[in-house]
Amino acid sequence: MPCLRSMILNMTWRPQYRSSKFRHVFGKAATKENCYDGVPITRSVQDNHFCAVNPRFVAVITECAGGGAFLVLSVHHTGKVDPHHPRVSGHRGNVLDVKWNPFNDYCIASCSEDTTVKVWEIPPHGVLKNLTVPWKELQGHSRRVGLVEWHPTANNILFSAAYDYQVMIWNLDSPEQVIKNPVRTIKHHTDVVLSMSFNTDGSLLATSCRDRKVRLMDARSGNVLQETNCKTHKASKVLILGNMKMLFTSGTSRYNDRQIALWDQDDLSAPLLQENLDGSSGVLFPFYDPDTHMLYLAGKGDGNIRYYEISSEKPYIHFLTEYRSQSPQKGMGVMPKRGLDVSSCEVFRFYKVVTIKSLIEPLSMIVPRRSESYQEDIYPMTASNRPALTAGEWLAGVNKGPVLMSLKPGSELMEPASEMKGLANSLDTRRSHSRPGLLQLSYIQDQLEATKEAGDRAEDDRTRTPVSNGEDLPLCSPPMTENELRMKFMKQQEEIRRLKELLNQRDVRVKQLELEIKNIKNSQMQS
Repeated sequence: MPCLRSMILNMTWRPQYRSSKFRHVFGKAATKENCYDGVPITRSVQDNHFCAVNPRFVAVITECAGGGAFLVLSVHHTGKVDPHHPRVSGHRGNVLDVKWNPFNDYCIASCSEDTTVKVWEIPPHGVLKNLTVPWKELQGHSRRVGLVEWHPTANNILFSAAYDYQVMIWNLDSPEQVIKNPVRTIKHHTDVVLSMSFNTDGSLLATSCRDRKVRLMDARSGNVLQETNCKTHKASKVLILGNMKMLFTSGTSRYNDRQIALWDQDDLSAPLLQENLDGSSGVLFPFYDPDTHMLYLAGKGDGNIRYYEISSEKPYIHFLTEYRSQSPQKGMGVMPKRGLDVSSCEVFRFYKVVTIKSLIEPLSMIVPRRSESYQEDIYPMTASNRPALTAGEWLAGVNKGPVLMSLKPGSELMEPASEMKGLANSLDTRRSHSRPGLLQLSYIQDQLEATKEAGDRAEDDRTRTPVSNGEDLPLCSPPMTENELRMKFMKQQEEIRRLKELLNQRDVRVKQLELEIKNIKNSQMQS
């Protein structure tokens, strides 16, 4: 009998549960009023994201005749988009990719079928008239340019990949407006480069190519360090997974099933893991969050988004769940971490490009928490908008990890480093006029004074006693019933809440302007 009991105990199945704070992450789509409606999305068949986002602007490639263009909208400009909204329209061919500068929210790079890469300065209040003259024009490729990527830690270093099978490295600190000579050209690819990805400090560059190979290179010299030669996996997109020493690729199997693979960064001879997903034909766009170690997979033409958690031990990839939607995405934009709403425990935000509805739909990935306080365990220190290196330092051989910042409300605000970009040239009048990100000291001081005056007025409104909900007390009829009294009380509470929010916004703006004044004074003293 004891023997039988032990046999039963040994045969009993014990499920293995893996604890994870992200097990219950869910996707929350924005309401129609908070989407960008009526956007003439490009009909290009390029397998790119077609959308780029930062905390100030949303850029989306549009369909237009007689050249290429893209829209730049304020991130708060939701609702119906004017069909005649001004565009950035300086390319002679279709625009294929756009990327915001990670260190300057007013600077965006675009590439086109006209073989050029152009870098644009967006005015502080957005594009109010058609923008046709770029800040920099990069001429070097002989065929259409399909990809652009900014270096993750060095300022003003841009990578471009084209259908001439070349990857070019550009230094935007060059004084010329038209730059014809890249600082380096990488010529190892034998076919079109499909994607590029950097590691955390930008010392390594991984590329996927139509020749079925994934290459890991030294980002500065272009020397190939590792190369895949796998017959069972054809990679279309590649990601370096932060500092985990692993590469992730999405592509197809030899039977054209959609497939994902995980690779050891130091040995690309064979994948650590391969998994077939489904038989759909759309390209899988991977997105990785190094802070939470979460990986998102969004298929082109799919309505769903799968998400996983990555670990350094087997089985490496842990499926969490998937977000389902009836709206198929053609491309995706991603908000940087510093633009997320930490009060609602938002850990990732997509901007889905939905062609059939001419819609850009924000989609927030949220960790459900009961407490409304700041959740430090899901918001570690993250990459800020400050460059760790200048272009010259990086080209000289220096590697540095990103400058980190806290997302906790009230921590030191880091304004986009637009002033850092041309600090030594801030006294150059022509350059200042051509770079709207460089605010003049006098203008900032005027803004600061105006903000303080507005804050004082708000304070006066809040503390003034003979006013109730915007009306003088003698003119307000006293409440006659309990219901009227309740309504008056609710209006007063709403007014108090509104004024408190206004004061908080003014305080934040004052701190931002004071920080800008400090930075500009320091730069002028150094120059």
